[in-house]
Amino acid sequence: MRINDVLNYNRESWDKAVQDGNRWTQPVDSDVIARAKNGEFSIVLTPTIPVPTKWFPPLDGTSTLCLASAGGQQAPVLAAAGADVTVLDNSPNQLGQDQSVAEREGLEIKLVQGNMADLSCFRSESFDLVFHPCSNVFTPNILPVWKECYRVLRKGGILLAGFTNPVRYLFDDERKENGNLEVRYSLPYSDLDHQDEAHVEALIRSGSPLEFGHTLDDQIGGQLEAGFMLTGFYEDRYDDSDSDPLSRFMNTFIATRAIKPSGFVAA
Repeated sequence: MRINDVLNYNRESWDKAVQDGNRWTQPVDSDVIARAKNGEFSIVLTPTIPVPTKWFPPLDGTSTLCLASAGGQQAPVLAAAGADVTVLDNSPNQLGQDQSVAEREGLEIKLVQGNMADLSCFRSESFDLVFHPCSNVFTPNILPVWKECYRVLRKGGILLAGFTNPVRYLFDDERKENGNLEVRYSLPYSDLDHQDEAHVEALIRSGSPLEFGHTLDDQIGGQLEAGFMLTGFYEDRYDDSDSDPLSRFMNTFIATRAIKPSGFVAA
């Protein structure tokens, strides 16, 4: 598959996920929005741990890009908390979830369908905050994502990002589900390159999105190479209720806070 083919396929997969009621596609309720309007909000970059309040800038009027972050969850909360929110996502159905919350709660959210690795629809230095939860696992190359985030942020702007530790992709999926953590794949990982044709065909028949396990060199080093300064870091894992074999042993998700420097920074 070419990159555009992956983009189109994953768009259809996430549209289907909305129809199937995937938990990352279920909009927040009115109580959550009401609390956010009173300055009490909690959103995640990773599966369970809320982003620390101190990681956010003052949100009132803050120009915010929710990047590959549709689904009716983070963007409406940030808008209710006072941010000027734009959401870019590959899935029209996911964007529709944000739209439904905005209409229900009287919120203003700008919706843009697009590719997280191509933000050419936005001028340079358009945003003060980029909120990018665990979604770059669905794009083959993440270095353009970090470069575009850097470009569209104003000097002093903040990038909040969540991503998957590539260790999750070392193991045979079927055996992993049975608790047998057998190392099988090398990193970086790609569903297209590491799985046989029959497995990929089964994934496509099931409607599951194609995934790519990027190295930490690209996840963290890529942010630094783009010009960001990292100012915050924490790890996370699935909740016990998810019965995830790896989460019994280690954290497998990472959240970072990074700043686009406002002036010269010595090497």
